[in-house]
Order: sequence, then structure tokens, then C-alpha cells
Amino acid sequence: MTNPNLKRYLTNWHGEVDSAAQYRAMASAEKSKELSQVYSNLATIEEKHRDFWEDHIQKAGGSVPKRRPTWRAQALIFLARLLGPDAVLSTISEGEKADKNQYAPQPETQGTSMLADEHGHDRVLGEILNTQTEGASGTYLANLEGRHKSLEGNTLRAAVMGANDGLCSNFSLVMGVAGASLASHALLLTGLAGLLAGACSMALGEWLSVTNSRELSEREISIEESEYDLNPEGEREELELIYESKGMSPDQAQKLADLMISDKSRAIDALTREELGIDPQEKGGSPWTAAITSFFLFSTGAIVPVFPFFFLTGSRAIAASAGLSALALFLFGALTTLFTGKPVLFAGTRQLVMGLLAAAATFGLGHLLGVSLS
Repeated sequence: MTNPNLKRYLTNWHGEVDSAAQYRAMASAEKSKELSQVYSNLATIEEKHRDFWEDHIQKAGGSVPKRRPTWRAQALIFLARLLGPDAVLSTISEGEKADKNQYAPQPETQGTSMLADEHGHDRVLGEILNTQTEGASGTYLANLEGRHKSLEGNTLRAAVMGANDGLCSNFSLVMGVAGASLASHALLLTGLAGLLAGACSMALGEWLSVTNSRELSEREISIEESEYDLNPEGEREELELIYESKGMSPDQAQKLADLMISDKSRAIDALTREELGIDPQEKGGSPWTAAITSFFLFSTGAIVPVFPFFFLTGSRAIAASAGLSALALFLFGALTTLFTGKPVLFAGTRQLVMGLLAAAATFGLGHLLGVSLS
């Protein structure tokens, strides 16, 4: 009779195999020796957890599968090696946060350090995220705000969502015009116009959003400078309270606040970071970087439904456009599992169905309008 706990052991084991492989990849790709060692230490702990569950699987009468990371983990490993650990740090940190209590109700882990280890991993990654000032999480795709400002610096999610916007909007546009039975060259021009208009709109929106954010940051920093000039002692007391709230003893907080406030540039930098939560160097990032990145991300998705019209005409071009767009819809849906952890088939199919429904609605509306006008 199969041990009823075996499935749970295997699920835990798969999670530890994924985590260990991801941290090993991040360690090998990390340029900072200190951070690389941190990731290596995390991998070592996850490997001990993996061995723990392998032992339980064997005792339960099961066989230990080959240590092969899941599709999701392999994708994150590939991106970590290609773009650097910062590109996947936020996604992996969110995963640790979601799973940090998974061992709490499991009797096998009682009396071990496994639950504490998972909580420790969450804290370590959170601290790295809070102090990270370089890489993609700083001034690259993390500058995207506007429609995706809730992404909280997750570069991969911003990239996928930006390209997905272009795909869905232009696919619906092209199918709507196709429903009116226009010539292939008109569909091509419509698709290209939709691509350019949408990409420019997104770029302008991001530029304005980041520019406004920078201007607001500059205003707040200017106010902070004025407050320092008028009442340096009051600003010192604010810093002292902030440091105490972070866990420092009153004596340590006072000494650090005295050190920071003694030099104006250092004091303004500290107050800007600690009180306002603003990096005085970046001030929200470059509006031009955000605009250009947004333009190309949107265009990447928007070109998909247009591409077949460069080579085909008539119903064959429309069918190819729909088929290629459907494939891309499923792919973008599948890529979201890197952040949500949902099954690939479920996420891809959901995205495919919603995208096809939108395209079908615009196709039908275009057909009705085309018949009416003709």
C-alpha cells in the first residue's frame, strides 16, 4: 500500500531541488563575491532540505526521481545566467515569502531548523532587495510605472506584461479590421499604425510618469534641505528615531544620527533615503530609459499579429495572424507562471481563451460595421 505521505514528500523535494538549483545559478552569475557567497550558503541549506526529503521518500517506500529542476525553475536559472541574478531576485524572493510557512504544519520538520531556515531565507532575500542599488532592478525595466507601477521593480513581470499589452491590443485591432473584409495591404497598414500608435502612447505615458516622479522627488529633497538649514537639530532627532525604529539601541541611534547630521550632503542623503524613501541618485530612474524600454516591449508583442501580412494575403494571412497570435498568447500566459507559480497549462490556456474572446468580439463588430457601411 502506498504511503499517503509520499506525494507530500515529493512535492517538498521538488521545491527544494528547484530552490537549490536556482541559488547555485545565482551564485555563479553574481559578480559580487559577498553576494555570491550568500547565494551559495542558501543553496547549501536547500540541498540539506532536499536530502532530508529524499530520506523520507525512501523510508516511505518511494523512489527518488532524478534531480531535475522544473520548467519554471529552469527558465529562472536561464534568465539569471543571461541577465544576472538581479533579474530574477524579486520573483524568487516572492516565492520564498509565499512558502516560508509551508513546513509549519508538517510533523516531520518538528524539532528541525527547516522552518527557521525558510523564514531566514525570506529575510535574507528581502534585505538584499532593500539594499540593492545595481543591476536590472535599479534603473532598467524597474523604471516602468504607468499601467504596471504595481510590479514593484520586478523586471521580468514588467517585460512580459508590456509585450502582452502590445499583442492583445494589436491582435484585437487587426481582427476587428479583418472582420470588415478590407484588403491585405490595408490590414498591414492598420497593424503597423496600431503598433506605432500604441508603442508611442505607452512610451509617452511612461516618460510623463517617471518625469513627474523625478520632479516630485526633487521637490521633496529641496524641502528636506530647507528643513536642515532651518532646524538641523530637529532633523537629527528624526534620524535618531528612524534608526531606533530599525532596531538600534538608543545609544547607537544617537551616535549614528550625530555622525550623519555633521555633514550637510551626508545628512541630506540619509534623510532622503530614510525619511522619504528616495534614492537621491536615481530619483525614480531615467524617463528616457523607461520610455524607450516601454516602446520596444509593446512593439515586441504588437508585431506578432502583423507579421504574416508581410508574406501572405487574403484569408491565409488572417488565419496565420490568428494562429501566430494564439501561440504567442499561450506563451505569454505560460511565462506568467514564473511569478504566479500556477500550472503552465492553466495559465497559458486562460490567457489564450481571453485573448481569443477579445479578438472574436472585435472581429464580429468589424464584420457588422463593414456590412452596414457597404
